[in-house]
Amino acid sequence: MRHKCQLEIRWADLDAFKHINNAAYLVYMQEARADFTWFSRIAKGEEPLLADMVVARAEVDYLSPIHQTGTTLEVEIYIEKVSNSSFVMVYEMSQGGTLRARGKTVQVGVDMETEKARRLRDNEREFLNQYLEGN
Repeated sequence: MRHKCQLEIRWADLDAFKHINNAAYLVYMQEARADFTWFSRIAKGEEPLLADMVVARAEVDYLSPIHQTGTTLEVEIYIEKVSNSSFVMVYEMSQGGTLRARGKTVQVGVDMETEKARRLRDNEREFLNQYLEGN
């Protein structure tokens, strides 16, 4: 299973070369991640999950430039791996049926009091495993 959301491509995302700036893709990933763990769950009457996570690693493969603003970017999220205190999330970003970029983040659970890594909770692991693919 994959989580799907749509994001607006803004004029402010353009760079001097009149395509979407590389840093904007990390923002798109962040917005899709917030939809996945927070906003879409609230819309379904469910509790948000994974709010006490940090990004330990982020990478983006830029496959095809985006030149047009005022349109939408379709983002599909799935989970590649779930470990004791971390998980790997994959983002496929498409526009008009063309895959434009693929990103990946490693998320680590954090105990907010100690600011140290913590084990994933059973309900978090159960949620993530629903989206597990790629192994």
